[in-house]
Amino acid sequence: MKEKRHAKILELIRTVDVGTQEELCELLNREGFPTTQATVSRDIKELKLTKVSAQGGGKKYILLSDTGEEMNEKYNRVFIDGVVSIDMAQNILVIRTVSGMAMAVAAAIDSMNCHEIVGSIAGDDTIMCAVRTVEDTVSLMRQFRKLLV
Repeated sequence: MKEKRHAKILELIRTVDVGTQEELCELLNREGFPTTQATVSRDIKELKLTKVSAQGGGKKYILLSDTGEEMNEKYNRVFIDGVVSIDMAQNILVIRTVSGMAMAVAAAIDSMNCHEIVGSIAGDDTIMCAVRTVEDTVSLMRQFRKLLV
């Protein structure tokens, strides 16, 4: 039952902007998965969901990686604390970091398993990621900026 509930949670957060545990609990109950807020809280931790800014100013839960290999909390913190700015030049994503943090942030990005990134080079305070297409670069830049909010 737990596996089916987890699958339903992932389906729900991909199709609906779910901002609170109570909302998720209500949606699960409507979908035939009787559950409590405490169970939903445990599920969120087990699935390693995180909140990002949603369009319209609210927050919503997301799975950091659809491959099942979610970025762990340590890498998430390194990314958030280390990134200063994100910009692009064609299909190159340029990420500025706190001095000395580029390698750690690059490792955090690598843990995200972004199929759009062909390769990355990290210096002291700058990371350059070669991205497959300009469109992928724009999409990645948006995703990374959402993590920083």
